[in-house]
Amino acid sequence: MKVVVLTGPESAGKSTLSQALAERFNAPLVSEYVREFIEHEQRETCYADISTIAEQQLKRELAARAQCPPLLLLDTHLLSNKLWSETLFKTSPAWIEQALQALHYDLIGLLSPDGLPWQADGQRCQPELAERQQFHQQLEHWLQTHQQPVLRLTGTWHARYQQLEAAIEQLLDDNRATPANNPLTVKKSIKQ
Repeated sequence: MKVVVLTGPESAGKSTLSQALAERFNAPLVSEYVREFIEHEQRETCYADISTIAEQQLKRELAARAQCPPLLLLDTHLLSNKLWSETLFKTSPAWIEQALQALHYDLIGLLSPDGLPWQADGQRCQPELAERQQFHQQLEHWLQTHQQPVLRLTGTWHARYQQLEAAIEQLLDDNRATPANNPLTVKKSIKQ
């Protein structure tokens, strides 16, 4: 199973890209739970909500992982919960960092805020490009510090899609070419 997550600031194309890729690869997609939470609660989030939101995001991710699909796509992951908590409330529940580091991701698509316009949707709160760039830098810093497999994505939506599509195809090809999955290697091992 290969797990690919998209991350980035607001209006960087995460949801649209992940949906298009899920369709392209016929893969399950775990969406961003916080959007459902805000829609259901009809209010802004507060710090007390962060653990609830992150727990539900993690629960959905783990349930999807348990199905062991060849490819699992995530619209977001706990890193966004952690950094949004720090951005909005200057702190984050410690368990989020621990849970995040315990999970393996095969590819993390880091989407730049540059090149795509901010789109208001009633839930977003960073209309200024400088704010989104700062959030992007925080994401990149964490990913670099923790040596995560990052694909930096810039340009138009179409350019981002093409880069992600090619990277996922490569991941899936690499998976098929591993000795455990290669019938020639298996037959050779049996003969010896």
